[in-house]
Amino acid sequence: MKQPIDADKEMGYEILQAPWWVVLLEGVIAIIIGLFLLYKPAVTTIYLLQILGLFWLAGGILSVLGAFIFSGNRLWKLLSGILGIIAGIVILMYPIFSPFIVLTFFVIFIGAWAIINGAIKLVWGLKGGGWGMGILGVLTIILGILLLTNSLAGALFLPWIFGFFLIVGGMGAVIGGLKMRT
Repeated sequence: MKQPIDADKEMGYEILQAPWWVVLLEGVIAIIIGLFLLYKPAVTTIYLLQILGLFWLAGGILSVLGAFIFSGNRLWKLLSGILGIIAGIVILMYPIFSPFIVLTFFVIFIGAWAIINGAIKLVWGLKGGGWGMGILGVLTIILGILLLTNSLAGALFLPWIFGFFLIVGGMGAVIGGLKMRT
């Protein structure tokens, strides 16, 4: 069954639209950060994590305040706020070691996700999704196992991987922003 183009508006949803120059600017910033991650991965990662630490610290403080000011979900707000404050302080106090900690946890998360996602793809491939889906599932499981068994090596390569994806995604945003302009 086809939905009319205005179905989202009828349901009360608003389609988010950004001005063309915002999309273009996001693309340019992504490309610049991506190039820095490829050229100076260690320094750029430290700076980006310092910014992330500031955001986590500020967000944690606001969550704790929100837990006392607003009703509803107070325990979750308080818990997430305390975790945000701790994470922010650790990142800001240990700028040299925090990239290894954060990136290692991130690699472990990606590894676990890859194993679960790969298993789903493999089952899908075996249930008629095609041999390509099955092979992709096996490769994704292997990637997940590799990341989990050597998360430090994965963490060391993550800035280059992010840099590459930021450059490609940034180029897509620049092209999209320019197309929106015309």
